Amino acid sequence: MIIYQGIVAVAMARNPSLIRAEQPMASDLSSTDCTALRGGASLRRRRDLVFVVNPRGANGTTVQQWKKLLPFLRSRFGDDCNICESLTSGPSHAIDITREAIREGADAVIAVGGDGTLHEVVNGFFCSGKPVCNHDMNSSHSTALGIIPLGTGSDFARTLGWKNDPHDAIERIAKGLKSKIDVGCITGEIGESHYFINVADIHLSAKAGYYASRYKKFGNLCYVIGALQAFFRHHNQDLRIKVDEGDWEVCSQVTALCIGNAKYFGGGMKITPNANPSSGDYEVVILQDFKWYDFIFKMHKLYNGTHLSVKNVSSRRARSIEVEEIGSNGSIYVQSDGEFLGFLPRKFSILPGVIELIC
Repeated sequence: MIIYQGIVAVAMARNPSLIRAEQPMASDLSSTDCTALRGGASLRRRRDLVFVVNPRGANGTTVQQWKKLLPFLRSRFGDDCNICESLTSGPSHAIDITREAIREGADAVIAVGGDGTLHEVVNGFFCSGKPVCNHDMNSSHSTALGIIPLGTGSDFARTLGWKNDPHDAIERIAKGLKSKIDVGCITGEIGESHYFINVADIHLSAKAGYYASRYKKFGNLCYVIGALQAFFRHHNQDLRIKVDEGDWEVCSQVTALCIGNAKYFGGGMKITPNANPSSGDYEVVILQDFKWYDFIFKMHKLYNGTHLSVKNVSSRRARSIEVEEIGSNGSIYVQSDGEFLGFLPRKFSILPGVIELIC
């Protein structure tokens, strides 16, 4: 068995109305379809599946669940697939593992854990602003993305309607059906491009996510604690936006601006309810001039996705959006998939169908 040193990120899910399985992986990963016949002889082509696991995810429970899951996984795939277990050693390690796996021709990289691990694995599909490619230029197959949910949050899985059941996720991987999905790309004034699969957000919600990351040991309660801390000394801010390379517009007194490739963030809040990761564009939702008491009385609408009818909430579609602060404080937080990225200005562009997801 090949062993990589690496991280595991997982999200599991399924919803035919959002992502339609288009084709099986090259020679379906199930034991039945890993067999090729030549001249009457049975020749097996072993598939390389790289499972990226974060041993510190969910306060260490991720790796415990993974160890319990391994026997079932091995029995399900039998001898027809190489199960490459890769434990991460720290932040961004999953990115390096994923890039190396793709370059070496892995059939799939599977994020085992929560949205944080998934986020890093997705970023590993890119390098220097371009998709990572197989070293073998003659190879015709591409590396697919898989998800097994074992972490604190699985917001991307919620969009797809998948149950939070790792055994269901293994069955999806075994069947090997794939569909292309979009990925968001974030660029700033300096530094490399950054990628996200779920939701990117700006100002209050991003600040709340930044603080929530400090309290992951409390599970989904960390999002509530983060929001309370973010409200302290919060001020709504005028922002300038440019949608699809159009003219600059002023958005006054912005509380939060959310750019959704998928629907959920913050542990189940349906913030961009019309987003679809295979639509080729974002849903952009802007909350303006919200006060602290607005969140108390309208929180249920944010969670069930009915907030678009609320006063001072707007929604629009966009393939790209640039956002900058009016003024020069440089204190407007930006995050994607729950990961803090820094501050405005930023540009968010969609990359349609750039990754194949095992679904």
